[in-house]
Parts: sequence; C-alpha cells; structure tokens
Amino acid sequence: MAKARRYERAQFASTDPAIARFAQYLDLRRMSPRTSVAYQRDLESFGSFLKARAGKLDLDVHHAPPYDALEDAVASDVLAYLTRLNGSRAYAGRSIRRKISALRTFYKHLKFDGRRTDNPASDVPSPRIGKPLPKALTERDMSALLAIEIAGLSETRRRRDRAILECLYSSGVRRSELLGLAIGDVDLDSRTMRVVGGKGNKDRLVPLTQVAADALRAYLGVRPRTVSDAFFIGRAGARLSESALYKIVRTYIGIAGLEGHASPHTMRHSMATHLYEHGADLLVIKEILGHESLATTQVYTKVAKSRMLEQFDATHPRSKRSG
Repeated sequence: MAKARRYERAQFASTDPAIARFAQYLDLRRMSPRTSVAYQRDLESFGSFLKARAGKLDLDVHHAPPYDALEDAVASDVLAYLTRLNGSRAYAGRSIRRKISALRTFYKHLKFDGRRTDNPASDVPSPRIGKPLPKALTERDMSALLAIEIAGLSETRRRRDRAILECLYSSGVRRSELLGLAIGDVDLDSRTMRVVGGKGNKDRLVPLTQVAADALRAYLGVRPRTVSDAFFIGRAGARLSESALYKIVRTYIGIAGLEGHASPHTMRHSMATHLYEHGADLLVIKEILGHESLATTQVYTKVAKSRMLEQFDATHPRSKRSG
C-alpha cells in the first residue's frame, strides 16, 4: 500500500473520461499528485487544441471537456500542437517538454490498455533546454532577510514567521515537507526533524541549527491550541496552506529589497550552496536534501564555482581593466 503524504496541494481532476482513466493509471503507478495534476492539465490543453481545430474555434481559448478526438489523435496532430507551442511565448522549453512527456505517457497507457496500436507522440522531438543553475541568495542577503522584523504583527504570527524562515534555511526542506511537519516530527533537544513522505515518498532525518531550534521552540510557546497535530498553523487552527507559506516568504523577501524572483525553494538552494561553500561534504548535503542521486547534488558545485568567478571579477584589480 502506498504511504500517504502528510500534505498535498489541492487536487485537480479532469472531467474528460479518457483523462480521468489516465489519472487512475498514474495513481496505480504511484505518480506524485503534483505530476498527475500537471499531466491532466497538459492533456486538457492538447484536447482543447484538437477540439478548436475540428470546430474552427479560437485556438487561444481553453475549451472544456469532453475531448472526443483525444484518444484517436495521430502524429500530425501532435506535431501541429508542438508547432503551436513552439510559436507561442507563453511556454518555456521546460514546460513544452513536460507537455510532450504527458502525451507520450498517455498514449503509451492507451497502447498498453489495448485501445491503440501505436503511440503518435513517441517520435515527436522535444525541445532541448539547458539545465539552469539553482538560484541561491548570498549569505549577506540571507542575513538581511532573517533580520527583518515586521511591525504590527501579533506575537504568534511574528514567532511563526521567524520559525518558518529559520527552518527553511536551516534544514533545506521543501515547501510541502515543511507544511507536512507534525508536532511529533520535531525533536528540539537533539535539533533534528523527521521528514515523512518526502519526494519519492521517502522519510529522512534532517538537522537544525541552534538558531532554528530556538525559533521553533519560541513559536511552540505561543502556537494556538488546536486538534490538528500540524506544526505550523494557519487560520482557524488548520494546517498552514501552501499559498499562505509562499506569501509569507515573498513578503519578507520584498521587504528585504532582494532583486529577482525568490521563493521558499530559494531558501533550500541557498542553504545547500552555503554548506558547500563552507566545506560540507556533498554526500552529507545529499542526505540532508533527500536527493536520490549524487549527480543532483553536484549542481551546487557549479553554483559555487559561478559565484567564485563573480567575486573574483568584482575584487581582482586586473579584472576591471580591458586590453
């Protein structure tokens, strides 16, 4: 039996019969709910495209299910769809790759189920994209962010926000992992947190800094009493929502005057980058972050090298001269 996660974002379920059956197939494959939702939306996008072409409707408008032509689409339909995606500025290369992947998986499912003899998306080329380096804040930026005090907040909100920021940067946990924390998962005496049902549905133990442990303890002293065992509580005594967490982090980032887009996940990248820059072993960072492969963790060596070059160019006297 698949292990249930503590926290999942709100679900989306397509009303198209073929897509609904596909969602059940993804569930049997233990596909993550986030990926299942993304694939269903991608298939609705393609179904809407087919419906619009057949009925000479507006291609830029999303047309609701059902999508009668979806199961019988041919390779030329997929190519036409890909051509339109490539010609639009609305989709990045990574999004287009995922949409093509969704189609390949869908038609592979139909072929396996005996409803098709081919996969019209199997030979469709996916756009090549370079893997971007994870975005990390500098230590100075992180210090500025964590030093912010917002006037007018209640003591409960002030301590909760401080605990959230310190926890994200200290442990490097993902947004869903933080929201899934229960009271019993946190051992402040040993400065450890148990992450239950992380990415890949795996559990792990992550360490906390003393500063983060103190912030969590301070929050527990004012945490509202509620029947929920969630560590971080939002409105009406319920578990803090994903949108609320994102808003909290973005508010502090905005007040800190940090440029560019940053999110709760940026705290994770920043923590890993700073650990590596201060000499932490990659295997240790891999275990803390919960990566399946060391190759995933090695990207932080590239971030550190990139930052080293930036500092070198900014401080070396000869770097400011040309010729």
